[in-house]
Amino acid sequence: MQRSVALATPVSRFADYAELAKPRITLMVVLTTAAGYYLGADGSIDLLVLLHALLGTGVIAAAASALNQVLERDSDSRMLRTQSRPLPAGRMETQAALAFGLALALLGSIYLAAAVNVLTAAIGVATMVLYVLVYTPLKRRSSLCTIVGAVPGALPPVMGWTAAAGALSAEAWVLFAILFFWQLPHFLAIAWNYREDYARGGQPMLSVEDPTGGSTARQIVLNCMALLPVSLAPSLLHLTGALYFYGALALGITYLVAGVHAARDRSHDAALLLLRVSVIYLPALLGLMTFDKVTF
Repeated sequence: MQRSVALATPVSRFADYAELAKPRITLMVVLTTAAGYYLGADGSIDLLVLLHALLGTGVIAAAASALNQVLERDSDSRMLRTQSRPLPAGRMETQAALAFGLALALLGSIYLAAAVNVLTAAIGVATMVLYVLVYTPLKRRSSLCTIVGAVPGALPPVMGWTAAAGALSAEAWVLFAILFFWQLPHFLAIAWNYREDYARGGQPMLSVEDPTGGSTARQIVLNCMALLPVSLAPSLLHLTGALYFYGALALGITYLVAGVHAARDRSHDAALLLLRVSVIYLPALLGLMTFDKVTF
């Protein structure tokens, strides 16, 4: 039974705004930003700048999530996995969610520019624009949305790097590439298991347009293969040492094996296994990277 907006309690209203911000995704964004900051820092860590960077990036991520839900409220109402969100469930008015998202977007952008640096703020704004105004509309038009959506998803560690270093570098782009290629098998596994739901929502994901799973399987394997050499690049750039190199190699092979299994089996369980491996892979890789960072 849906709650009326007028009868919502302060606690339930807070919970709905928190759901608009997608806290789990925001937390992942903050953690990857923190890793980028640590890896980009030359010498000691400025904890105050780090805190500013994490807060500003988190606010921008929350803004993008809220605005995404405003634009997708109709398709969310048709999908089982999203119809209980505040907007499709009727617990919140569209104007309130839009105002919330825009306020966070403005606050996060200004905060990063003032408390961190203009470059980090500019990347944050670019992330929001790509996610909300490019990726979100494209989800209703083309299966290429997954590739496009991986771009803003890969930018938070770059923001962490620029917050620490004040400039872009080859190492920052390697972090971007790792997140980019990691995301594609991760999201393709989700899209495969929820392909019927995406079809109900009118979103032509690759798994919807590819009923046999052949194209989805190839994309999973190809991106797992691409991630493996990219994930070794931090050691080749002397950002990390030998421990990271061999650990990343082992993690990459594990991810690839899970991807090949999902591609061959094309079942719910195989896709779920790939999803679980991907969730373990990223924090393990970033943890190794920060632990084995080369300092001079």
